Amino acid sequence: MKNIVVVGGGITGLTAAYYLKKEIKRASLPYEVKLVEASERLGGKINTVRREDFVLERGPDSFLERKKPAVNLVMELGLADELVRNSTGQARVLVNERLYNIPPGSYMGIPVKEDALDGADLISEAGKQRVKEELTVPKGPALSDQSLGYFLRRRFGDELIENLVEPLLSGIYSSDIDEMSLMASFPAFYELEQSYGSVIQGLRATLPTGQASTGKRKGQFLTLRNGLETLVEKLADELGDDTVMLNTRVEKVVKKEDEDEGKGDYDLRLGNGGSLHADAVVMTIPHSHLPRVFEGYPFFSPFEDMPMSSVANVVLAFDESAVEGGLDGTGFVVSRNSDLRMTACTWTHRKWPTTTPDGKALLRTYVGKPADQGVVDMSDEEIVSIVRTELEKIMGITDAPEFTMVTRWRDVMPQYTIGHVERLEKVRRELSDRLPGVYLAGSSYEGVGIPDCIGQGKEAVGDVLEFLNIG
Repeated sequence: MKNIVVVGGGITGLTAAYYLKKEIKRASLPYEVKLVEASERLGGKINTVRREDFVLERGPDSFLERKKPAVNLVMELGLADELVRNSTGQARVLVNERLYNIPPGSYMGIPVKEDALDGADLISEAGKQRVKEELTVPKGPALSDQSLGYFLRRRFGDELIENLVEPLLSGIYSSDIDEMSLMASFPAFYELEQSYGSVIQGLRATLPTGQASTGKRKGQFLTLRNGLETLVEKLADELGDDTVMLNTRVEKVVKKEDEDEGKGDYDLRLGNGGSLHADAVVMTIPHSHLPRVFEGYPFFSPFEDMPMSSVANVVLAFDESAVEGGLDGTGFVVSRNSDLRMTACTWTHRKWPTTTPDGKALLRTYVGKPADQGVVDMSDEEIVSIVRTELEKIMGITDAPEFTMVTRWRDVMPQYTIGHVERLEKVRRELSDRLPGVYLAGSSYEGVGIPDCIGQGKEAVGDVLEFLNIG
């Protein structure tokens, strides 16, 4: 019996183990799959709390429909009837302590329609003129990478970026856009500039009809009726108890010295004193652990310098009458120039009505700007107090919440800084030469969203099957 070990039980590892078992069963091959998770639960940042008819998400609350790996997996698992689409409504951005509508006819804050910024008070007339000049700004030189913030400022000026684009983009990665790698985060912007001479012209030419909008339209995000952990639970059921090893930490991965260079034969030494043999290994744990696990392989050293950020979110439940206040919509993001410590607030009861009982309201707020990481380490009471003070200032909410829930995610948001793609490619080349049969997948590498992680897990399965000559 040959063994394939998946290290890490988040959505990437669960996906990899699921597709590995499926392919092995299809081919009737004598392989065993093991999934090893250091903590007591599966799912990683996907974590649903079901309380008093509320469905509360501690981590991500949805996934983008147009990125197909997540949708395909949900369908394959027979969960199609559980899918729920987000309700749409006017989204807003807080600039200079005032809420402004996000203009329709834009894509991630970049105006696509010619009149998108007409009547948009959050941008000055000078700022609007600077945006229009993007159509004639020469394309930049061909570069292997650059800062996302530098690229966008060069093309659009500061005002649009700081008041609209940055709040929308940086929330995805919890990053400072002036430190983010363009090629690791939004390479399509660079490709549009190089191909069309203008990002706006490129978006006009390539965006599907109806996608260039942030107004009322068909929701682009999906979740599961009883929370995203439904997906985790279904995958765990498919894998079975004989596959999953919880509370089991991998301390070190050692390649057996007497084996051929091109062959995978590994000893995984566990924290409980045991070990596992593996002919192939899929590593889905955060990059920061790899230099320790693969001690003696200096090509993992770039991961030691790859930063991680922390975030916290606060869920607040109210009687619906406490939060209406005339504000219609799905929530708001906060400009980088604001003194607020919140970065965004979702009106969850509006965006995801199935999460909240009738007559109740559910808000989800976020703290932990790149320059304000210390807020994550404050007590629950301190964080809730900050959020309540700011919600009162912005939305006029004075009633005490019926309950709150604070979730901290410390050092879990990988930062794709400039040069990330090149560094990753170099690590993978060395990995292929020195540790054949070991593969990397997960949010540290090629996308932090659920579909990105699922796609990486499935791609790693293809690599393993090719390596082991499983057709």
